[in-house]
Amino acid sequence: MSKRGLQVVLAILASVAVASGLYGVLAGPTALPGSGPVDATVDSEYRFTNAFWLVAGMVVWWAIPRVQQATAVLRVALGAAFLGGLARLLAAAVSGWPHPIFLGALGVELVVVPTVLLWQARVANAARRGASA
Repeated sequence: MSKRGLQVVLAILASVAVASGLYGVLAGPTALPGSGPVDATVDSEYRFTNAFWLVAGMVVWWAIPRVQQATAVLRVALGAAFLGGLARLLAAAVSGWPHPIFLGALGVELVVVPTVLLWQARVANAARRGASA
């Protein structure tokens, strides 16, 4: 579990967040698979929420070159994605299972993201041990 591998995985995750966030801001909820017309409140909230996804991806991009030192920043950005996964799980319990693409997102948010956070902690700890030696 190398620093370089972590950086590649973070770049992929951040790119997905930036692309989907930007697309959500620009296209609105009509971009959702299987979606129909929504009212102005839902449209507004959807675009607003996607702005946060866009920014979270950009923050992760910022952290990639300094992955060993950016523990707090990555915990906040990726922690938000994990909390979003919990919210998505709550929505499934209340409203039923979403489109399969969002089940994939749920898996990333609840399994991949915590794994990446643990990986980053190991990379940061190894860097600190190396610096103190």
